[in-house]
Amino acid sequence: MELGKNFQVTTDQFHLIVDYKIMEHEVDKSCVIPLADRVLPRFKVGSWSFDKGFYSKDNKELLGLFIHHLVMPKKGKLNQKEQEQESERAFKKTRNQHSAIESNINELEHRGLDRCPDKGYAHFKRYVGLGVCAYNLHRIGAELMRQAREERLKQAA
Repeated sequence: MELGKNFQVTTDQFHLIVDYKIMEHEVDKSCVIPLADRVLPRFKVGSWSFDKGFYSKDNKELLGLFIHHLVMPKKGKLNQKEQEQESERAFKKTRNQHSAIESNINELEHRGLDRCPDKGYAHFKRYVGLGVCAYNLHRIGAELMRQAREERLKQAA
């Protein structure tokens, strides 16, 4: 919501954005199945973490069939079984890693998505796509520079 529109972002373990969607008159929990339809055929997903807004019993059951380690916390009061699931060490570890997506969204804003200079919704959508592309290029470039720096240090030693 930080970009002024609801914006759904999916990142991989390297923090590259592999899927994004500008949500138009949709709520989070209605977008889970279409998101899975886009992501699961293209990527091997071992674990997936969602915010509380994405929770529905159907979403959790369906994704649980395909995802080995699914983190989809429930809104509101938990029953004993749900409390035990959310208290597991692996659940907590993955849930804590989920905060990285907030950092990624903040970085998107710093890469120029805090304000769209173009007029019109079609231009806004294009601008967001270009921002995501720039974000990924920046991440890849930073990793290449890190690897080159390490290589230089190895050669100097």
